[in-house]
Amino acid sequence: MLRALDIRDMLIIDRLELTFQPGLNALTGETGAGKSILLDSLGFVLGWRGRAELVRQGAAQGEVVAEFELPEGHPAHAILTEAGLPGGSELILRRVNTAEGRKTAWVNDRRCSGEVLRALSETLVELHGQHDDRGLLNPRGHRGMLDAYAGAEPQLAAVRAAWTEMARARKALAETEAAVAAVRSEEEFLRHSVAELDKLDPQPGEDAELDARRRMMQGAERIRDDVARAFAMLGGDGAEGAMTDALRWLEGAADRAEGQLDEPIAALGRALIELGEAQDGVTACLEALDFNPAELEQTEERLFAIRALARKHDVAPDDLSGYADTLRARLGQLEAGDADLADRRAAVQAAQATYDAAAEALSALRREAAGLLDAAVIAELAPLKMERAVFQTQITPADPGPEGQDAVAFTVATNPGAPSGPLNKIASGGELSRFLLALKVCLSDDDSVRTMIFDEIDRGVGGATADAVGRRLAALAQGGQVLVVTHSPQVAARAAHHWRVQKHVTDGQTLSTVLPLSEPDRIDEIARMVSGDVITDEARAAARSLLQA
Repeated sequence: MLRALDIRDMLIIDRLELTFQPGLNALTGETGAGKSILLDSLGFVLGWRGRAELVRQGAAQGEVVAEFELPEGHPAHAILTEAGLPGGSELILRRVNTAEGRKTAWVNDRRCSGEVLRALSETLVELHGQHDDRGLLNPRGHRGMLDAYAGAEPQLAAVRAAWTEMARARKALAETEAAVAAVRSEEEFLRHSVAELDKLDPQPGEDAELDARRRMMQGAERIRDDVARAFAMLGGDGAEGAMTDALRWLEGAADRAEGQLDEPIAALGRALIELGEAQDGVTACLEALDFNPAELEQTEERLFAIRALARKHDVAPDDLSGYADTLRARLGQLEAGDADLADRRAAVQAAQATYDAAAEALSALRREAAGLLDAAVIAELAPLKMERAVFQTQITPADPGPEGQDAVAFTVATNPGAPSGPLNKIASGGELSRFLLALKVCLSDDDSVRTMIFDEIDRGVGGATADAVGRRLAALAQGGQVLVVTHSPQVAARAAHHWRVQKHVTDGQTLSTVLPLSEPDRIDEIARMVSGDVITDEARAAARSLLQA
């Protein structure tokens, strides 16, 4: 709840420190005394958009500090945590506005944005009045209010979970459809390419082998004669014959050489072995060089075919075999894709059925709660002298979403048979105030964590009706905090705490101040509200009677 409000140099307030209490707090004063400035200042520190020029004339800057008490579990704690701001049982908001219009805000002495202030304000303060577009008059919030009244959180959680699952299933289906469509769009290309690759059947390393074979065959004619002459020189009529003769002659003389020829004979033996290996290699080369000209043509055709396919698919020749496997796998996706599509469509249908069932259960609960809320509001309207008025919670189909498939709007008709419509379009000022109060009374069970502010909600009513308004405001304040700006003595008399807003002129400058009222001061203030500027004994007696009622 709001504990304190410190205002400096805002409009016609130079310095003002207020300490608020639990229960019903009334602010009264003559028209123009500055009651609305208090609300403007509170709205400023909460980040609400309001007047453009708030700084008091002649001041360099205006400043507002608001202190709130946060019990455990208050929703503001989650916002502070998410924003990385310090928390605790005390929340201090401070906002400064320079004369040039630059605004700066702090939360517990840490800089923050206006968005954070506004998020906090949604959990701290609720403003109601004849021009309120943030609370009960805003149709966008009516569904949430009805759900809170119905205690629909379990049903809402089920709908949200079903919506999330349905969105996930639809996304999976869309991705599968896109993948299958992409493969199907190139099916003809894939089948042709796979057939072409399978027919050629290129193997890793084959490109290098074919290229080497091709070069060898191309050079065979130029080198074969030299290789053949070399082979002849190595044979029996050449090196082999000479070395064999030499070895035979040396072996014949070895017995008479006293061991001098043993090493040469061994070396020649080794040389003959190496010579034999050389002859084998040259023989193999001659056999390789001995080719059919048609083989060269076939080798070139296959080599060029492999390289052409590699260029076509923009891969290396050695990667053609693996690329063919990739294309075959993509073709396989077509067959698997059809099965996947059937599974995905079944999952979407199941998720849709689950969502429809959860949304219908939520709709049924809303319809039941709407009837109970309508009866409760109408019961509250009777003491407010609107017993002939009609209040109806309209539930109409809406686009499905995570909150269900219903649109909710609170409508009224001031008399039976009269056309119904939105609250702020049908009711007059006084009627609107009473509608809002009756509705708020019925919706306030779980709203004690927020400070409720009613800005002249009693305008246009008096007598017993004003007394009924005061009693309901006092009932709303039990266990929480309500601030009411009022011109009604019946309402002010019901307050547990009372302040008077008044203007005074100092050094030719008009300033506004707020004074807490003692019990005698309350009598005079309520008497003024009863009789006007001249406070009579009769007015004081009436004020005492109201305070004692």
